[in-house]
Amino acid sequence: MPHAVSLLRAARLARSAKPFLARGGFKRERCAGCRLVPSHCMCAVRPSVATRAGVCLLMADIEPLKPTNTGWLVADVVADTFAFGWARTETDPALLALLDDPQWQPYVVFPGQYAAPERVVLAVPAPGTDGSGSAKRPLFILFDATWAEARKMFRRSPYLDRLPVLSLQPERITQYRLRNSGRDDHFCTSEVAAMCMSLAGEPVAEETLDAYLAVFTHHYLHAKNQQ
Repeated sequence: MPHAVSLLRAARLARSAKPFLARGGFKRERCAGCRLVPSHCMCAVRPSVATRAGVCLLMADIEPLKPTNTGWLVADVVADTFAFGWARTETDPALLALLDDPQWQPYVVFPGQYAAPERVVLAVPAPGTDGSGSAKRPLFILFDATWAEARKMFRRSPYLDRLPVLSLQPERITQYRLRNSGRDDHFCTSEVAAMCMSLAGEPVAEETLDAYLAVFTHHYLHAKNQQ
């Protein structure tokens, strides 16, 4: 069954007036399940990990179309992954309903220096340890976009203003090699999701996301270089 990012990609393609051509990518037939050429397909190794935590991806307009997008990998691994296209002038009612769903405690994942200090948190409480007896599941809201786009999305999404901002304190540098931001402290979406899973007490999901990104990178680069 197609996951949330796959469905969002299909909807975005249906609205396109012309085919999307990935800059610097390969122009051959791609597998619908992993976006790689059939000779380098990795669908057979797609993992799935049961998690208490969920992920909500707010995706910039063409991000679902990019073959290097790693939100797709998050949706492969974490069953409770939701994906919505972001627009400044309108908000998907399904997104607002998700944020109000009582089973979830949403966290906007973004650097703390861009938020009011009273909103910033550095950790995720374990179930029942936040003083309220709450058993809500953490829902990590990630901006799946370039850094410039993500900052704009953070500033122009007023429906997120009531939510806590989870500011990550990474102790590693990015391993993402399919796009180059020039910064070792700019992480791809699946790396951010892995760090969130670590904070949520989901080590298997964290390790799986990291390993799956390495496999995807290996397959993608070998396909691109026809190796």
